[in-house]
Amino acid sequence: MKKYFSLVTFSHTIFAMPFAFIGFFLAVTTTSHSFEWSKLVLMLLCMVFARNSAMAFNRYLDRDIDAKNPRTKVRDIPAGRISPSAALTFTIANCLLFIGTTWFINLLVFYLSPVALLVVLGYSATKRFTALCHLVLGLGLSLAPIGAYLVVAGEFAMLPVLFSLAVVCWVSGFDIIYALQDEDFDRNEKLHSIPSALGTEKALALSTLLHVLSAVFVILPAVITPGGFGIPYYIGIAVYCSMLVYQHRLVKPTDLSRVNFAFMTTNGIASVVFAAFFLIDRLWIRK
Repeated sequence: MKKYFSLVTFSHTIFAMPFAFIGFFLAVTTTSHSFEWSKLVLMLLCMVFARNSAMAFNRYLDRDIDAKNPRTKVRDIPAGRISPSAALTFTIANCLLFIGTTWFINLLVFYLSPVALLVVLGYSATKRFTALCHLVLGLGLSLAPIGAYLVVAGEFAMLPVLFSLAVVCWVSGFDIIYALQDEDFDRNEKLHSIPSALGTEKALALSTLLHVLSAVFVILPAVITPGGFGIPYYIGIAVYCSMLVYQHRLVKPTDLSRVNFAFMTTNGIASVVFAAFFLIDRLWIRK
């Protein structure tokens, strides 16, 4: 089990999971639907199964590329800790578990489950033909707040879409920063990424623009949410935006030594703290 946790980099769940909680409790607190433990558990299972399948498939599909890259050759498949066939089997099992779990939620979520898998699995192939692969990754993680909202409400709404747009821009922006480490490798291997296409400085500029847009999209819900938000939500916004600014101060075109810290620590803090203050605000407002 430890090997498979390593395969799917389980710690990275910290990025999308908080936004799934946002989508879930957004539906609970802005619609007539009440909180149900069973729906929360099913939502969490869907998140785990979808992410497991996406990450395992990514490692399976990229195994030859990872073996060539000095930064990634220590990953589980090229290092020989997990076989390609085991990773593929793990992917298929989690896909089936994901679809099976959605059946117990509602028909809309069940019918949309193959579409969700197509997006999250499809990302792994995009670096082979488009530099927009970062946006596809962002799109995959952005399904978390919309999907969690659908678990409760069973219908679409504008509010969760705003949070999903925030995730698209946020994830795309920090993935561009993370990809700076492989700029030369991607260019030599004919792989597509924003850094290999635009260079370090322009890639960082685009990442900055995306993070500005992400900040805009977390502010907009406070404007259009029925009943509005309270002070805790604005504190969450302040922390979220501060972490975005901080990671851009950590990474310079001439100094990429703190990319991993910017990627994991600052973004982990941004998502968890923002979601925590969102939940505090929603509970406070409802009380």
